[in-house]
Amino acid sequence: MITKQKLLNIFQTLLASFGQRNWWPGETELEIIVGAILTQNTSWKNVERAISNMKAHGVLNADTIQSIPIEKLEEIIKPSGFYKQKSERLKRVISILFNDNHKSIENLRLFDTEYLRTLLLNINGIGPETADSILLYAFNRPIFVVDAYTKRFVKNHQLYNGNNRYDNVQQFFMENLPRNEYLFNEFHALIVYLCQNYCKKVPECSHCPLKSELNI
Repeated sequence: MITKQKLLNIFQTLLASFGQRNWWPGETELEIIVGAILTQNTSWKNVERAISNMKAHGVLNADTIQSIPIEKLEEIIKPSGFYKQKSERLKRVISILFNDNHKSIENLRLFDTEYLRTLLLNINGIGPETADSILLYAFNRPIFVVDAYTKRFVKNHQLYNGNNRYDNVQQFFMENLPRNEYLFNEFHALIVYLCQNYCKKVPECSHCPLKSELNI
């Protein structure tokens, strides 16, 4: 059975091996929110191109995202792929988050995590991973983000053998780690880096920094 200390030891090993990942990249909370939507079903390089376009066109602010014609927004974020759906989602999310009841990031910070998560999940096109990415990275809420890399990591390293549903895997981490936004942020980023370089679909275990750690 996985112990809380073992999971923390794994975190420390990854941190010592890879260093801080400084994730999620974004100059503002709004940029992080936009990036979380644009990164759905695409690589981060494509998202960077789309965000760069938004900055160049002066679109990366809540008022402009809401007012710009959707056809224009589609063209600007085209590098992110699925640009028609993502344009609609961007407008929908920004409209709901920055409507008359909320207006600003500062006001949104006043709401508790459960309220914000429910608000996000009720928006068409926003699933748990996107909602929790926004909560963790934009609002610094201690909620663990689960993605395909996370599920691969716990499976390959035999850390968790329960139900593979998002909420169950998330619960595993949140019950076995101190509830701390820095830890959740850094650990998830380290898992992503590990899976991109070692814990691949066909794992390259021989040089994995966790090779000895998993024998503790």
